[in-house]
Amino acid sequence: MLTVVPTPIGNLDDMTPRGLLALREADAIACEDTRRTRALLSHFGIPRPAALLSYREGNEAKVGEHMVRLLTDRKRVALCSDGGFPGISDPGYRLIRLMVERGLPLEVLPGASAVHVALCASGLPTSSYTFKGFPPRKAGALRRFFEEEKEAPHTLVVFESPFRVGQTLAAALDVLGDRQAAVCGELTKKFERVERGFLGDLAARFQAQKPRGEITLVIAGNNPKFARAAGAPAMPPSMTPSAGGS
Repeated sequence: MLTVVPTPIGNLDDMTPRGLLALREADAIACEDTRRTRALLSHFGIPRPAALLSYREGNEAKVGEHMVRLLTDRKRVALCSDGGFPGISDPGYRLIRLMVERGLPLEVLPGASAVHVALCASGLPTSSYTFKGFPPRKAGALRRFFEEEKEAPHTLVVFESPFRVGQTLAAALDVLGDRQAAVCGELTKKFERVERGFLGDLAARFQAQKPRGEITLVIAGNNPKFARAAGAPAMPPSMTPSAGGS
């Protein structure tokens, strides 16, 4: 069986017992970065499996076929990424799809997700949301990316590099208008920060400074309740510091 194993997005204490057991029992582990996975195994005292394979963009087809052969030989195979769920803005989808197409057994374990942590921490509606991974880098494509969501009522969640947060917030402001949003960084870690406010204030703040670590942006949907009223003054974003982590 292929077991899809989510790994911590920051705090290693978020690793689940079932995930640890799957890694411990695996004959082979396909992972995004073998160095990161070796460090994870070492932290939990898990011996390195017989096969520890780098599974990344560019070698997915080759490694996928190797995984199929291992499963055909009744080996236990685990798939993990550097943090969170494999296949969610990380390598994994193609291997999972291959398992489905070949009719091979597949198990997905629950675990940490930056999408859900940020969504809940944002204070924005959680009943309906869209996650769209990483936005495009080029200005024209980035604008079109947000135009697709302009009229949608649901909350929007995206990942972003700390180097592009300011320009992405500015593009969202330009297309979507001045809506409420949250910038979530270093989630589950010691210096976790969630900064909430309107896109206009957040864009100005993050064009002037670069946050730490990977960022998850949460933006309100098209609803007057979450838009800044005409003529309303700017206000400093509110921030929730971490209660402490690793």
